[in-house]
Amino acid sequence: MLDRKFVRENKELVKENIKKKFQDHKLHLVDEVIELDENVRKLKLEGDNLRQERNEISNQIGLLMREKKQEEGNALKQKVVEINQKLENIEEEESKLNDEITEKMMMIPNMIAEDVPIGEDDSKNVDEAHFGDPVVPNFEIPYHADIMASFNGIDKDAASKVSGTGFYYLMGDIARLHSAVLAYARDFMIDKGFTYCIPPFMIHGDAVNGVMSFEEKENMMYKIEGEDLYLIGTSEHSMIAKFKDQILKESELPITMTSYSPCFRKEIGSHGIEERGVYRIHQFEKQEMIVICKPEDSDEWYDKMWQYSVELFRSLDIPVRKLVCCSGDLADLKYRSCDIEAWSPRQQKYFEVCSCSNLTDAQARRLSIKYKKENGEKEYAHTLNNTVIAPPRMLIAFLENNLQEDGSVKIPKVLQPYMGGKEKIEKK
Repeated sequence: MLDRKFVRENKELVKENIKKKFQDHKLHLVDEVIELDENVRKLKLEGDNLRQERNEISNQIGLLMREKKQEEGNALKQKVVEINQKLENIEEEESKLNDEITEKMMMIPNMIAEDVPIGEDDSKNVDEAHFGDPVVPNFEIPYHADIMASFNGIDKDAASKVSGTGFYYLMGDIARLHSAVLAYARDFMIDKGFTYCIPPFMIHGDAVNGVMSFEEKENMMYKIEGEDLYLIGTSEHSMIAKFKDQILKESELPITMTSYSPCFRKEIGSHGIEERGVYRIHQFEKQEMIVICKPEDSDEWYDKMWQYSVELFRSLDIPVRKLVCCSGDLADLKYRSCDIEAWSPRQQKYFEVCSCSNLTDAQARRLSIKYKKENGEKEYAHTLNNTVIAPPRMLIAFLENNLQEDGSVKIPKVLQPYMGGKEKIEKK
């Protein structure tokens, strides 16, 4: 959420930012916010004048009472009652208008970075850098669900009977591999100095509104019927909300945490839940990284975070590329974002496995996360998040890139300790 004063003083700049995100249907919100804000400031001025008048009258009443002029004093007391009633009405109207402003402000997108490429959708994202040489082996790579099935490692038919489309059972070596990559990712981030955390998997509605836009909430979140609780779509949601309404010490920043959680997503408006595979599903597990830092440090942390993803995937012998998200592909709260995409030898193209984002102070304003400087000033912190690893999707890249011609799957050295020392898994 933007600063109200910033919107008031940079009306055209905010509108231009909305246009860059191809959200012209939101342009009216800027004018409406400015008009409502003007009314609030008028009410505030009127209220301040009434309070000053009340203070002056109260002083007069005290003087009259000391002079035994009770009748005149009582008359002024009645005027104070009338002023108090006016103030109550003003404060009620002011609160109502402020709520209206906040609702509209939460629909205005965050300002994007100057170097974000301008484009309407993800087809205009920019391929910026490649890491590792993509290899297409001289033998056929089966569909990922078939690779898993060759190890008796997946059962989507049973899952659909139990839970519906978009769910799965993982078993045997595939299930173990799933847990192994999560454990390896956890330790990888701990070695980078991040604090490990297991957060709540359900959060209140105000926390949801603090970390994401209304549109994302509608398309992603599962609500618990009859309760003010939502299943998280990623642990970023509860990890950032952990600091809601806190004033942090400058010396505490940056806060760097890595978190494990299951993730639940409706996937409304997506490209569709997969019937056979596990690329787009309703439930998965993920290791996440989040950073809360000073504004001047957030771009540096953004670069560190996406580079951690590259380093991790390369350690698993998976070629990746960095894809810079264009303006139209940025969620409303994002200042800049990039995807780390893994190479698929079967499809001979890259696909998303990580998403790294700098949200500047957008979430911090919604959740009131501030830090106190040494000089006593308080400022909103910046928040960032990035996927460390998200199986089973990343298992697609892992299995395809480590599949051998005999159908076995090679286990990279860094992962072998998490697989009981196995150097490969073999077909059942």
